[in-house]
Amino acid sequence: MAIVPQVPGCTMGRVPPSPYVIGLGDAGRAELESVSRRATAPFRLVVRARVVLLAADGVANCAIAERLGICQDTARKWRRRYCEQGIEGLADAPRPGRPRVFPAAVVAGVKALACEMPAASGMPLARWTCPELARHAAASGIAPAPSASTVRRWLADDALKPWQHRSWIFPRDPHFALKASRVLGLCQREWQGQPLATTSTCSAPTRSPASRPACASTSRSRRGRARPTRRDSRT
Repeated sequence: MAIVPQVPGCTMGRVPPSPYVIGLGDAGRAELESVSRRATAPFRLVVRARVVLLAADGVANCAIAERLGICQDTARKWRRRYCEQGIEGLADAPRPGRPRVFPAAVVAGVKALACEMPAASGMPLARWTCPELARHAAASGIAPAPSASTVRRWLADDALKPWQHRSWIFPRDPHFALKASRVLGLCQREWQGQPLATTSTCSAPTRSPASRPACASTSRSRRGRARPTRRDSRT
């Protein structure tokens, strides 16, 4: 039995030993010490590694909690998890979370419907909206029917905006390939599959000094002419 000093949460005298006794080898201790000193490790993982190291040294749970600033239940939990699962037990257990309400096929079907014009589904609409998509999905027999906010969240995941279908980059012109090939061909200096003839660069003709206007040379000469020195009136 270990005798520990009086600390908050511990009683004087004998402390009942934990049923989970940890014995570390050299490899296990080195691995835990590496985790406890790792600067990039999450803080919660560092604390758990230190709990196991102190427990392996024979420190009671109440003393471990006092040293690390945690509660005794936390120290007891990670001591037990390490005894049962090893170092893998120090990781967070997977959480089930909320089950999915709509299967993936329903989500994909609504997104595919948003990528089509309403006229293709026999709807007298010029463009889809989230409420109209939700109503059409409910009329199609989808149960439970998605709400307009749910449909809006689905479309936002893939940046789909059917109410702005005119600004989409998908080509709807049947002659798009022919028109685009002409523009791309000009960028590659081609026209109808034939390379364009290379032309020399034209330079602007230079003027001879004789062809320059007289006013230009006169103004330059006047600007370049030195001004007479001003005499002092007192001399």
